[in-house]
Amino acid sequence: MSTTARRARLLVPFVLLALWLGIGGAFGPFAGRLGEVATNDRAAFLPRSAESTEVSDEQRAFRQSETLPAVVLWTADGDAPLRDRQAAATRALASLSGAPGVAGRVSPALPSEDGRALEGVVPLSPGLGDRLPDTLDRVRAAAERVPGTTVRLAGPAATQADLADAFAGIDGLLLGVALAAVLMILLLVYRSVLLPLVVIVGAVFALGLACAIVYVLADHDVVRVDGQVQGILSILVIGAATDYALLLTARYREELAHRADRFAAVRAALGQSWGPIVASAATVALGLLALLLSDLTNNRALGPVGAVGIGCAVLSALTFLPAVLVLLGRAAYWPAKPRPADGRSDTEGRSGAEGRSGAGGGPAADGIWQRVARLVDRSPRKVWAVALAGLLACAAFAPTLTSKGVPLEEIFVNDAPSVAAQRTLGEHFPGGSGNPAVVVADAGRLEQVLAASRTTEGVASASAVTRTGRPGATPLVVDGRAQIDVTLRAAADSDAAKETVARLRTSVHAVPDAKARVGGYTAQQYDTLRTAERDRTLIVPVVLAIIFAILTLLLRSLLMPALLVATVALNFAATLGVSALVFRYAFGFTGTDPSVPLYGFVFLVALGVDYNIFLMSRVREESLRHGVRQGVLRGLVTTGGVITAAGVVLAATFAALGVIPLAFLAQIAFIVAFGVLLDTLVVRSLLVPALVRDLGAVAWWPGRLGRQREDTSAGRAENEPRVSASAAADRTE
Repeated sequence: MSTTARRARLLVPFVLLALWLGIGGAFGPFAGRLGEVATNDRAAFLPRSAESTEVSDEQRAFRQSETLPAVVLWTADGDAPLRDRQAAATRALASLSGAPGVAGRVSPALPSEDGRALEGVVPLSPGLGDRLPDTLDRVRAAAERVPGTTVRLAGPAATQADLADAFAGIDGLLLGVALAAVLMILLLVYRSVLLPLVVIVGAVFALGLACAIVYVLADHDVVRVDGQVQGILSILVIGAATDYALLLTARYREELAHRADRFAAVRAALGQSWGPIVASAATVALGLLALLLSDLTNNRALGPVGAVGIGCAVLSALTFLPAVLVLLGRAAYWPAKPRPADGRSDTEGRSGAEGRSGAGGGPAADGIWQRVARLVDRSPRKVWAVALAGLLACAAFAPTLTSKGVPLEEIFVNDAPSVAAQRTLGEHFPGGSGNPAVVVADAGRLEQVLAASRTTEGVASASAVTRTGRPGATPLVVDGRAQIDVTLRAAADSDAAKETVARLRTSVHAVPDAKARVGGYTAQQYDTLRTAERDRTLIVPVVLAIIFAILTLLLRSLLMPALLVATVALNFAATLGVSALVFRYAFGFTGTDPSVPLYGFVFLVALGVDYNIFLMSRVREESLRHGVRQGVLRGLVTTGGVITAAGVVLAATFAALGVIPLAFLAQIAFIVAFGVLLDTLVVRSLLVPALVRDLGAVAWWPGRLGRQREDTSAGRAENEPRVSASAAADRTE
């Protein structure tokens, strides 16, 4: 080849590399700027059509401005009652009126029935952002002027401050932990220096691009982003980009083993890998977009944000990575160097499942997967029966997983100050104190609605919101509507409180012409639970249908996609069963957020299918050349190392979510990490290959492979020499 032709051939990878370097330089900083457009206000993520959301909208008319309540709690240092300190506490609260960050009228201090605690509410501006901690410090300083007391801050403002503190390190800490875990695993997998760094850089570039796109969308109110979505986006992009890179570099290493030309090797590797990679990305992206069918705003937010991240990950894997591999050639694997063979590959002439070794595995790993393949070949029915029995045993515990919401004291993994304050508040005041249910009704029926509220089982007290903010004053009426604050006897986040809200709705809805609605924190939790149940019923079948359609197009079969979808669904059920036991007896969680099962399903089923796509697309390729039996065994050996490495990488990245001290993310981290490992090591390695080996050509019905005669194919495969990837491509459909 002439010098001019070589230079022209190098132009494309150089241009791609320059483009990605520009993307990294321009958009990389956005990975640390999503917090600027993120909101951790729970009210922004309510069910769109729920009754509590309608009440939240109506409540705005009763306020001159939006407020974020901070509940101030005084408890006695000794045994003396605090009734004689009530006046001092009220003066301390009054001193905060008009202070920076304080919006609206400050309530007086009210004593508890046991006389050992005082309570007051300070309404704060909801848009304080980074100034919220300083404002709460001023509130605490004023409250501490009351001698002989201990001051605690509870309520939505204190909870939001603790949430902001929990997410404070999400940009740096989470990303650093995830990248460190991935880098360490890649160093062990590749046993080289350059390639792990190239893969990491490609993942970081993809994350920067994704964050820039999401930043613009959030800034224009197209999507909503909170700390949870922000953290999941980082993990999803890093894990997916690394997985796709592992698949491509594994195929590239195979091609380098029998090709002297690195350009041809990249072309062949890309030609064989892009289909499975794009299909895998499509399953995850479309599965996430199915969340747009949810009525929960935070679920709807994750759908497009996650899909953008997956799109950027696959774009990086199919453009940046091939360009760098072309430029580096065999140096990418330094100090190891795949050697070109003189007319024969290093594996040519070896028969059966040992025909080729998976890249990234090494001789020891290759030997392991050859032994697994022999086991599957020798006793397929016994292998799949044992694997199936184990998964069914784990799945039997899935119904014991409670997804009715997480109590306030379990929102944080550690005992946050606001949680401790709320717990102390509940010891002295009714459980729902400081977090009342809210009833909005026509003013003409106010007395009847008040009576109905007070007589509802589980209600401690009910009073109308007044013009002056003092009990007994003239009720505040806006547009013919009045508001009632209802204090519940049970803690606002308890199951008993949710049951009280259901009874309260029945009571006030029965008042003629009142048009009463019930909202507030507990009602929001109740509506979120009901909406999450509806979402699972709708979205789970949609995701399964999407995955089945993609697998049908990729594998050109009907029975095989049905088999794969069934196995990943079983893997999800088994993971939920194990999670139910671990959450209860190891982590001490009494339940999970209502969205956890749906998030776990979308991630596990979509990502679990990824590994089956990687495996079965290779099995199909090998089966077309060597017959169905040999195709299963060869596909298992050649993909064993790389898919296992990809599973470990993805599990490690999701496990990194555990550094954020929130129960929701800890639960998602465990479900996805454990489920991915279970899928990688049991479902993809044993259950699926053994089932396909046992079914034979029937598994590929009604495609071309489903009509293949296995005995002829198997016999021919034993003596058929290995052909190049390009020749194999010519012989496929």
